[in-house]
Amino acid sequence: MATESPQLFLCPISMELMEDPVTVSTGVTYERRSIERWFFKYGKTTCPATMQRLASFDLTPNHTLKRVISTWRDRASSPSSPTDALAPMAREMLPSVLAGIEATPFKVTALKSLRSCMAVDEAAQDDFVARDGIQVLGRVMAQALAESSAGGDFSAFRTCEEAAAVLDTLPLSENASVDLVLKPECMRPMVALVQRGSAEARLHAMSILDKVSKASGGRNWAAVVDVDDMVKSLLDLLSDGASSKLSSRALDVLLDVTARSPSSGRARRGKDVVEVGAVRVLVELLPDADRHVTERTLLLLKRLCKCPEGRLAFAEHGLAVAAVSRTILRVSGLATRQAVNVLWLVSCAARPSEKVLDDLVTSGGVSKLLALLQVESSASTKEKAGRMLRVHGAFWRQYPCFPADLKDYLKFLN
Repeated sequence: MATESPQLFLCPISMELMEDPVTVSTGVTYERRSIERWFFKYGKTTCPATMQRLASFDLTPNHTLKRVISTWRDRASSPSSPTDALAPMAREMLPSVLAGIEATPFKVTALKSLRSCMAVDEAAQDDFVARDGIQVLGRVMAQALAESSAGGDFSAFRTCEEAAAVLDTLPLSENASVDLVLKPECMRPMVALVQRGSAEARLHAMSILDKVSKASGGRNWAAVVDVDDMVKSLLDLLSDGASSKLSSRALDVLLDVTARSPSSGRARRGKDVVEVGAVRVLVELLPDADRHVTERTLLLLKRLCKCPEGRLAFAEHGLAVAAVSRTILRVSGLATRQAVNVLWLVSCAARPSEKVLDDLVTSGGVSKLLALLQVESSASTKEKAGRMLRVHGAFWRQYPCFPADLKDYLKFLN
């Protein structure tokens, strides 16, 4: 059969598609011939998957799984796609899968199959939530994370990754679902996945955070996790630049983290983000960023430069002014507005350092501000550009390299 068999349809002993599935007293299902050989030919008295000693060797036919496998085989061999073949079976599989997933030692395999079914059947997603599937995943992730943190083997963390992949198949748009995901048993594994998960697992974790953020209204999901650890991990992703998808997701989560704090704690949150090196990472992201990344990076810089620590970190970076100035009138109208906001904060919102003013001249930032006054742009952007030029024009005119025509224009502004 050309189509790959779902893992749940394979016998844990032979790893072949089951034709006559039977369940032993531990709840694990096997192909009848394989488990009978295990018991009666080899004289074993344990469940081969769990290695638990069995008090009974009764084999209970798993009629539901047998029917589902038969349906899958018929549909997979038809001209319709394998995805179409899986969809009708998802809801029928859910009760047995959810009932046994916490006890089975093959959690990764079970979760992969569950994910396949959930991804192709929206009705199965609804049933999954109605059958307390999110709570089950939360317990599985919490247990797997605890085992991994206690020095367990890598399979424990893989279980956590696969559970998050299943969770990411859900829309997570209902308040009840969001409330369940916001519980620590779900949110703490999300942080762990962002920190040390595979690239795919990190994407799933950040996608879940994004869904929860959009659906949670005024609730602050960041209050449930260790934000400092998460921010460090997100900045590491941005510094690595290994994946544009990861970088884009990381920016989304960082924007949400900096926006989620209540107004009373926002300055403190901004200071904390600055202290772990955010300004440096964001500045160095700008030169090679596309339009979408540039706009969000500038928005983050604007938020961080509202606190004194952010302005100081910006001023001390040798390329910060040049990197931000370069985006003006080059990327998009939104990027221009955000860039002017950043330069306004570091040059006019508080007493600027001479280094910032020097850099604005030598990087061409002053010329960009003057050009802004002559092109169509928002009134507030023009006002801030004009204000910077009026306040610091006398300082900039003293530079020998400053063009004479621009000196005359500055005089006109004043």
